[in-house]
Amino acid sequence: MNASAPQGIIAAGHPLTADAGARVLREGGNAIDAAVAAMLMSWVTEPLLTGPGSGGYMLVAGAGEEPVLLDFFVAAPGYGARPEDRAALVPVEVDFGGDARQVFHVGAASCGAYGSPAGIDAAIRRWGSMALGDLAAPAAALARDGVVVNKQQAEVIHLLEAILRTTPECETIYAPAEALLDVDGVWRDRDLGDIIERLGAEGAQPFYEGEIGRAVVDWIADRGGALTAEDLRRYAPIERAPLCVRYRGREVYTNPPPSAGGILLALALGRLDEAPSPPSLASIVVSMEEAQSERTPDFMDGLAEPGFAGRFLGSRLGSTTHISVLDGAGRACAVTCTNGEGSGIVVPGTGIHLNNIMGEEDLSPLGFHHAPAGRRMPSMMSPAVVAAGAKVQVALGSSGSNRIRSALLQTIVAVVDHGLPPAAALAEPRVHFESGVIYAEPGIPLDELRCDPHEIQAFRAKSMFFGGVQIVGCDGQTGELSGAGDPRRGGVAVSA
Repeated sequence: MNASAPQGIIAAGHPLTADAGARVLREGGNAIDAAVAAMLMSWVTEPLLTGPGSGGYMLVAGAGEEPVLLDFFVAAPGYGARPEDRAALVPVEVDFGGDARQVFHVGAASCGAYGSPAGIDAAIRRWGSMALGDLAAPAAALARDGVVVNKQQAEVIHLLEAILRTTPECETIYAPAEALLDVDGVWRDRDLGDIIERLGAEGAQPFYEGEIGRAVVDWIADRGGALTAEDLRRYAPIERAPLCVRYRGREVYTNPPPSAGGILLALALGRLDEAPSPPSLASIVVSMEEAQSERTPDFMDGLAEPGFAGRFLGSRLGSTTHISVLDGAGRACAVTCTNGEGSGIVVPGTGIHLNNIMGEEDLSPLGFHHAPAGRRMPSMMSPAVVAAGAKVQVALGSSGSNRIRSALLQTIVAVVDHGLPPAAALAEPRVHFESGVIYAEPGIPLDELRCDPHEIQAFRAKSMFFGGVQIVGCDGQTGELSGAGDPRRGGVAVSA
């Protein structure tokens, strides 16, 4: 879906999520207010992708703002916990179709320290112009009333069925009559509605040092998880200077270390910038391969070191949902959140389905439980802003695990190198390189890749496997705002 508007615009992965943010923009809220309202609504409309047990990143830039990346991603648990008491991870294979399968790990041992409640609280205190309670009220009401399951969310529910069946608490929410919820079924969680209202009224404190946090820790401890009260007490969002890389005379701001995705995206863009525009399909795949090859043990360990990004790029260059917002003042807010695929652990009375970030192989290439307690996990999530001087050209981000950086890379190339508007950029077919295989959507000119020595896996249709980019932008000459939501994830753009 494509949309344009003179005052503000939001792109998100569900129509009701985007509507919630657009309503705030119409009421005079800024991009951060709108993003927070949309984040809370996404807990209800996209509950398997995000929620109060999730984590993420928010990038704010434009309108005279010094670009800031707010890191509220999941932290490794374990303060005061005994490793020998930790339960085993539960492996679950998810089939994306087209011979693309991925193994995720769930259960209590997969749960890290969540950050989304703290991130929302911090964002409103830092940039907000509206009361958090007012922003939370529509999402709280919808969680209690129920939301009709659309086609895309039904696909996610069925895709993750094996996880949803691992505990009776989770199964009750997603299969209330034994059969999984499907299109036109009603998803409802009154406990989640109460929690959203509580966050709006009291902020994040109850989730970390109050009764909600205690309920989570007690439930996890009884099931062999490593998340402790000390993990939650120590948790706090972190403001970071975004990573910035030049591309075709523009600045691309994205997620810095200790996140992994932004620096790998910057490496790929920097490599493409060394050659004439537009890049060939083969050169795009080569840049993906180089970025993938850099995920070595030294790279993963180095992410936590001060100054790593500059050293890394200087020596080489010379389950998830995203919301993008542009307000009338030219301020951009790009926020990506994830619950992983969910751990299957739902804490009774709280509406919190805890993340399985500690069980994602993508984030633990050195082995599970390698990170010390308190360390932010090295996510692939990379909210990004492309700017020409002080003016934002586009704000974007994607869902899709390891495919995030390839989806963003190709979308930025489509916008910057080919001059495509948001909707057309998202309609372009995508490729993804991983583990020696080139995955390709229909429409990719495979003949250009035949000389490549790697195996090619051709999909029969466009797929959510290739990410879910949400993008908004501003025409540098006319000032017109436009946006688009990725059809692979049922995304939409809504004008304010």
